[in-house]
Amino acid sequence: MAKTRMVTQFGMGTSIRSRNYTAAAARAIRDALWHNSLNVADAFGFPKQAMLIDVEVGVQHPDAVDVAALLDIFPYGQPSITLVKGGLDVTKPDGSGLTVIANAAVIVSFDMEPHHD
Repeated sequence: MAKTRMVTQFGMGTSIRSRNYTAAAARAIRDALWHNSLNVADAFGFPKQAMLIDVEVGVQHPDAVDVAALLDIFPYGQPSITLVKGGLDVTKPDGSGLTVIANAAVIVSFDMEPHHD
């Protein structure tokens, strides 16, 4: 396969009160996706399902993220999620809790190798 990167998108998401790492990660992914309107699949004559979508999400507690919930965000394509330690946990001024910040990188690629039938 000649996997060729076509697009890289970045996003940030937060969970201000609930310390929900999955919600912050989902918001970061949506931030990356929803600020763009890309027609890459159509431009190259590929079906949208052929999009190879590699997502890397950084949060302070990667083990607290529900990957299946993140995969449900993508209406098409072949998403793959990698969780890493990153983002930030910011202590509230009164010490009553944390604000969770997640960062996401969404990379869209296609198999650009010609297929001979």
